[in-house]
Amino acid sequence: MIAPIGDWVIYQSCKEAATWPEHLKVAINLSPAHLARSNIIALITGALAAARLPANRVELEVTEAVLLHATKNTLATLHQLRDMGVRIALDDFGTGYSSLSYLRSFPFDKLKIDRSFIKDIGENEESVAIIEAIAMLASALSVTSTGRRAETEQRLREIPRPSCTEMQGFLFSRPLPRAKVQPVNWPFSPI
Repeated sequence: MIAPIGDWVIYQSCKEAATWPEHLKVAINLSPAHLARSNIIALITGALAAARLPANRVELEVTEAVLLHATKNTLATLHQLRDMGVRIALDDFGTGYSSLSYLRSFPFDKLKIDRSFIKDIGENEESVAIIEAIAMLASALSVTSTGRRAETEQRLREIPRPSCTEMQGFLFSRPLPRAKVQPVNWPFSPI
């Protein structure tokens, strides 16, 4: 069922994002099974066209599991999607099968630092060092680094600066129904 559900998610996500303010993007998790399908380029192209959504407003998130068994076809597909203007993010970076060789085999647009490192900031000094190292690596590679699990202003202040170029978490917004997606004026300074 992953294929038909994934197809529906891609189409619905693009359709919904097309109704949002132009500065907002949609991030879509892409499963390894979905990425391995031969029609994924046509699927993404079709979803963008049907929604009349510019490709640069879509970010596809892949996990390292996609790259663990990556073939030349998988990497070629990621390159084609990126050439279309779609951004590609490596999700949960820093855990699992992390390998720096992935960063050479595919030029990601974003590294999403695994939320476990942010969660442990107050309790584990090594987490701060890892966050700083990943953020510096991302900067050296000219890619965005996203810290996850910023749930309170205190947690945001604990994140070492300069560090992540983006943050994600309940502090900024909890999941919202589509009727409530709108620009927000944040009550605190951006990173």
